[in-house]
Amino acid sequence: MFSADELERYARHIVLREVGGPGQQRLRRARVLVIGAGGLGAPLLLYLAAAGVGTIGIVDDDAVALSNLQRQVIHRSEDVDVLKAESAANAIRRLNPHVEVVSHVLRLTAANAQDLVAGYDIVADGSDNFATRYAVSDACFHAGRPLVTAAVGTFDATLTTLRPHETGPDGTPNPTYRCLFPQAPPPGTVPSCEVAGILGALTGIIGSMMALEVIREIVGFGEGLTGRLLMIDTRAMRFETVRYRWDPANPLNGSAAAPA
Repeated sequence: MFSADELERYARHIVLREVGGPGQQRLRRARVLVIGAGGLGAPLLLYLAAAGVGTIGIVDDDAVALSNLQRQVIHRSEDVDVLKAESAANAIRRLNPHVEVVSHVLRLTAANAQDLVAGYDIVADGSDNFATRYAVSDACFHAGRPLVTAAVGTFDATLTTLRPHETGPDGTPNPTYRCLFPQAPPPGTVPSCEVAGILGALTGIIGSMMALEVIREIVGFGEGLTGRLLMIDTRAMRFETVRYRWDPANPLNGSAAAPA
């Protein structure tokens, strides 16, 4: 049962026909792992906490820098030099004491990803490098966990949801991250935000949309982004969605892949 505080806190969710009490209970029981407490992770974590997700894990090994505060809105000026996972955890506790926060102060790698992912129901990846994106997407496939993943450029961004451990209505496997991006770009071809810059508000938009997708996956309403890539160009304020399909040549659930 919800306490009186929780009933008032989540009242706007509970009156929604698509969420209601049962949906809010699913959020309360959910365990969500967030990769990165930076530009995307900051709004994502705040909205998941505000929504009443019961347990939130945060993976980040970095400390807050002054230059982060232009976009990483979960951190404060007094948090500079504090570990981001701890700073974000403290902000979540201030926002919603009903949420349990688990800080994983480490860098996610191919070696530790599967153990981390296995302890959660769904994963949201807001990392800033391809090595982490491939590692977490592979781990989610092997663990059978849905993955919401996003990436941002200077004024553009992409967002999708991956459920490759399941099949679509026609019986074809759902696509993997490697179906969408078979190979990472060569090192040095994608400049970092330190070099190219980034519009701070853009990360707020995409991080909030990641939270919406995670909530949708937990509660179960509307049409998610499985097999669809949302592309956003904020220079023209243009939103486009393209469909992508399972690639039989992918190494995870492709035709020649070893059984899981």
